[in-house]
Amino acid sequence: MNNEELKRLFERLDHSKFRSSFHLTKKYKEYCNEKGLDVIEQHARDFISKRIAPAVILNDGKQTPMKNHPVFIAQHATATCCRGCLYKWYHIKPHTQLDDSQQEMIVQVIMSWIKRELQRK
Repeated sequence: MNNEELKRLFERLDHSKFRSSFHLTKKYKEYCNEKGLDVIEQHARDFISKRIAPAVILNDGKQTPMKNHPVFIAQHATATCCRGCLYKWYHIKPHTQLDDSQQEMIVQVIMSWIKRELQRK
């Protein structure tokens, strides 16, 4: 996703009352700063590959907690939390294994959102 596509995506997400209600608290910002963005990105890659990428997800729609990690918050804010949201917002079909480029795009969106949040007062 290029910068213009990310900008349009975030504008759409900002217009969603639900998606725009998510923000990183001071605790999550501190966690990101303490761990560093490289570690947070690795966590995002791991969560996406295990929780979102498989073709069959037993608890789809419930696999992403609403708290306990900044990536989880970012997933809800960016509609990358389940296959239903990925289909609605990104037109990625459910019940198919996500390929590497799809997973990379999702991680890029999550990390872009986290970086935006870290700059937010």
